[in-house]
Amino acid sequence: MDAGPPVPPELLAAPGYQVRRLYQAYLAIWGRRVDATLTGPQFALLTAVQARPGSDQRSLASAVALDSSTMTDVARRLEDQGLVARVASAADARRKLLYLTERGAEVLAAAERRVRALDDLLLEPYPPERRAELVGLLSALAAHWEELAAGS
Repeated sequence: MDAGPPVPPELLAAPGYQVRRLYQAYLAIWGRRVDATLTGPQFALLTAVQARPGSDQRSLASAVALDSSTMTDVARRLEDQGLVARVASAADARRKLLYLTERGAEVLAAAERRVRALDDLLLEPYPPERRAELVGLLSALAAHWEELAAGS
């Protein structure tokens, strides 16, 4: 079978290409190691709701890097699963305030243990004393790319 033309080296060296590869692998590992039904964005939102119960969807969307329409979908799915309660604000019924349910707290606690184990596995190639540095570099790169995206 013909493999076709070689992939241009500049594509393989492109940061966006490498990030896409990392993300695809991360999604596959997440499904096997953490939860096949709870997604990363759902986990992030549950974590944010636990940290800031009663916060509105808009401020939580910003905290977990979701756009408002995605945030609404994620919050609705979590509500449908009985993991969060979405309550209309007394001051403005259009604003939805989020609270973890008892079941949501249980699901989050179980997922957190698996996520921490996954974090350790993902960073395994790096010595423990360099892991914080690596995560810091990734965070700085993410912040820079988000700035670029916001300015587009």
